[in-house]
Amino acid sequence: MSMPTKIKINILLSLPPSDFLAHLGGIYEKSPWIVQQFYNEHLSPSLDASVVEATKERITNVKQLFDEMKRYVKDGGKEMQLDLLRSHPDLCLKLDPPGDADDTATAATTTDEDITQESRHEQRRANLSTLTPTERTTFHKLNNEYKSKFQFPFILAVRNASKYTVLSALEGRVGSSVEEEMSNALFQVDKIAWMRLLDKVDYAEGANGHGGFLTCHVLDTANGIPASGMQIDLYRYDTVDSNDGTNTQKQERKLIKSFITNSDGRLNGPALTGSEFKEGQYEWIFYAGDYFAKYSGSRLSGTPFLDVVPLRFGLDDPTEHYHVPLLVSPWSYSTYRGS
Repeated sequence: MSMPTKIKINILLSLPPSDFLAHLGGIYEKSPWIVQQFYNEHLSPSLDASVVEATKERITNVKQLFDEMKRYVKDGGKEMQLDLLRSHPDLCLKLDPPGDADDTATAATTTDEDITQESRHEQRRANLSTLTPTERTTFHKLNNEYKSKFQFPFILAVRNASKYTVLSALEGRVGSSVEEEMSNALFQVDKIAWMRLLDKVDYAEGANGHGGFLTCHVLDTANGIPASGMQIDLYRYDTVDSNDGTNTQKQERKLIKSFITNSDGRLNGPALTGSEFKEGQYEWIFYAGDYFAKYSGSRLSGTPFLDVVPLRFGLDDPTEHYHVPLLVSPWSYSTYRGS
């Protein structure tokens, strides 16, 4: 019987070794030994029962589980870390080289069969197949330069990245020192593993979500007061197939909730909490023009300079509190991640 896509963390920690490894062994690319080592040292039936019980009491959410697993990468020697980096596929693998035989010879060193299902899915979401000929030439040139210099493939957590993000990151990182870039690449490896783990681990039985929540506060900087009575909409972006024959994906925008700020410029509770609070890309829509219209001192024109203020942001960790406020006047706005 196949296991569900996501398993409650308290159930996961009680799985037999073969099932545990089958479910989580792929979070680090072709490196199941990381998950295996964690299991052997903390959950194995051969351990004293008190050790296993302490692990289950200590790890109650997905972030705690990940923090313990990634330690094996951090504490590993340089050769182990290099092996881990070299186990990742070339981002150029699915792209045809831009032209001559030299390009063909230096393009991809990995065969299509070597790509794991996880990497195939993640690379597809970056839509690299839509690169223009000029972008493709630039991509291959920088990628070959990168591999020649560092002797491992360019690694980027591309699940929520566009082709422009990938090109920009490659251009910026190819000039790094070897030591600096190894640290950059290992950070990306951990990010990839983290996103894969989120796809596989659910919150504990009886819990209402992983513990994270989203809040908002709007301050009217023109009048020096909380922005009471402002309408705010919250949207979520989901990645879906384009269904246009291009084998690419697109983002679909969906309205989740609408709010009116209270007398303190806040919402009456978290915008998202419990099982509603999921990692992904979101967008606040603030109806600032409607709000400022009630103040005669705002002297809004027939076409307000700021009418509807969109603010797109990402939630990466379902165990944390994300506070995403807005400081706004009829002519300016700013935001930050608060607490």
